[in-house]
Amino acid sequence: MHTNPIEEEFRQHIRNGSFPCDGAKSAIANNRLHIVRGMSLTSAWNDISIHRELLEWSSKYREDGSGLRSLVVIFDGPEELREQQIQHAMWERIQSFADKDAWLGVPYDDAVSSDPEDPHFSLSFGGCAFFVVGLHPFASRPARRFRYPALVFNLHEQFNTLRAEGRYERMRERILERDVSLAGSVNPM
Repeated sequence: MHTNPIEEEFRQHIRNGSFPCDGAKSAIANNRLHIVRGMSLTSAWNDISIHRELLEWSSKYREDGSGLRSLVVIFDGPEELREQQIQHAMWERIQSFADKDAWLGVPYDDAVSSDPEDPHFSLSFGGCAFFVVGLHPFASRPARRFRYPALVFNLHEQFNTLRAEGRYERMRERILERDVSLAGSVNPM
């Protein structure tokens, strides 16, 4: 199977021993990291196709909810934006995906709140609750740096399963320990 060089670079970035997230490493090891390419983080040009991938991916999870998995959207650019500009553009893309859910009449995951002021707020796409991690070249946290802007979509349900199995806290502790080793401080997020 032919692998795109940027996609392989992303996989190598995650496999790197200093990368702190065990969940991402597990997703790669078990072939459950799905990468989608986007043109520009600052453009809605392929938001419809990315949203379609999110819906399909959510549906596949509902069919077989085993294992840790992530959907990654790697954008070709722009590469010159700074952290605050990139964060703004990431939220524009996320809002665009949420707007497409609303337009299609896809219900919000009732396990979470759609109100950003609510402590149980989470994003929802395809009827599944997500949290999204952004990576980009100018991230203040070393673990969040990647040569291209990227959005990593992680399903809440898989972490609820880890909690129910008693595995979440230990995994979280290992991630925090590695992040401190990499960055010198705990990620405030």
